[in-house]
Amino acid sequence: MQVSSVTRRLLAAAVVRDWAWWRLPKLLRWYVGAVPFIAVVVIAFAASRTSWHVTDLGKFLLLLTCGLVSVAATPHIAYGQGALVRDFLTVWVLPIAILLPPFYAMVAPIPLLILTQWRVHRGVVHRRVFTAGAIGLGYGSAALLFRTFPASFAGGTIGTRWHVLTWAVAVTVCEIVGERGHHTLIQIAIKLSDRTVRLFHTDVNRETLQADVAELDLAVLVTLVVAVNPVLAIFAVPTVLLARRFMMHAQLLAKSRIDAKTGLLNAGTWESEAAAEISRAVRTRSPLSMALIDIDHFKAVNDTHGHLVGDKVLRALGDVFREQLREYDLAGRFGGEEFVVLLPQTDEASALSIAERLRMHVAGMSVPIDDDASPGACVTLTVSVGVTALDEAGGELTDLLAAADAALYFAKQTGRNKTHVATANVPLAQIVPIARQASRVIDISDSSLHLPHTVPR
Repeated sequence: MQVSSVTRRLLAAAVVRDWAWWRLPKLLRWYVGAVPFIAVVVIAFAASRTSWHVTDLGKFLLLLTCGLVSVAATPHIAYGQGALVRDFLTVWVLPIAILLPPFYAMVAPIPLLILTQWRVHRGVVHRRVFTAGAIGLGYGSAALLFRTFPASFAGGTIGTRWHVLTWAVAVTVCEIVGERGHHTLIQIAIKLSDRTVRLFHTDVNRETLQADVAELDLAVLVTLVVAVNPVLAIFAVPTVLLARRFMMHAQLLAKSRIDAKTGLLNAGTWESEAAAEISRAVRTRSPLSMALIDIDHFKAVNDTHGHLVGDKVLRALGDVFREQLREYDLAGRFGGEEFVVLLPQTDEASALSIAERLRMHVAGMSVPIDDDASPGACVTLTVSVGVTALDEAGGELTDLLAAADAALYFAKQTGRNKTHVATANVPLAQIVPIARQASRVIDISDSSLHLPHTVPR
């Protein structure tokens, strides 16, 4: 009898020694394990101190259901690699922490993140478990803090007149404690995984601060509404969904510009931005160069190791470009295994130096065939590069591309793994064979440009 995919995943998860958690660095591994463990211990202690009431259970199930609906409506694209995820999950955990005993706030993230893992985005399991523990501890602390406020300032009910204002202030303080608490636990894990990461720049910027304020505002407003009447939580769901979609607009816009496999600009975006940069360089008479880069024998990688390994190679090349190029250089994926780089404020000699640095860096790196591979199970690769400068190729994007493409073709024809510069004042017909000049013309993906394209792979 054939075993279902769900059963296979459950059986695989049951093999403890195969968990990805074991492959983490030792200090990070024990930290990631300690936070959920402490959360479970605190949940058990909180359960032993909780007075159980049917009305509390009813409120919890109502708020949890609203949270589950919100999670289920979260688009998969929100969990893209490297993206700042704004699922507004804690908007529903705060009212639970304020209006119910701490136990409920600590267990609420568990079903919410289980649904996220099952229906929205299948992430790394130990990260989901860690996040559930971090949110539980953060908002469990917020629940305890709220109960330390005197009844005249906050108390169990919202009250009237000035008490509404002071009650809202107490809720706001608790949301800050809960959000910052679980966020700090997550930041520690990030820092342990990569000590070079600069968390300040990711946390303190306009987009992040706006999202934090919006999430805080929504959480406090939902808590106030639910405190008046729990049934009103139903009417808060559309508001949360609309606010989250608005906050995701910048993220979705950014994704539309990026090639999914490499993280570089896609061809259409690169073309429009490169054309604008070239016009600026022509107008200001500034130097500008271009490099067209092609992976040597990339088809052999796909044929030998499969397209998944080919995708890893493309991602590795994207990482190299981001690391080695300057912030204002424009790097994009131009075709299947072809990349293009625009180098503003760069003359021909400097462009050749940059291209050679990229070529040598790629030639010296190895891409593992899979994550658990031995050191020998890697793919090595080389690239050929064609370089041209603005003064030598004319002042149009098509002229630069044609010259760089001709130089790339020459590099391919004369041995690969080399950089060639389109020579000044030499017609393309002398660089490229006549047969290439008469070759068919094809469309570049996502681009209106048409270039000769018979480069040997």
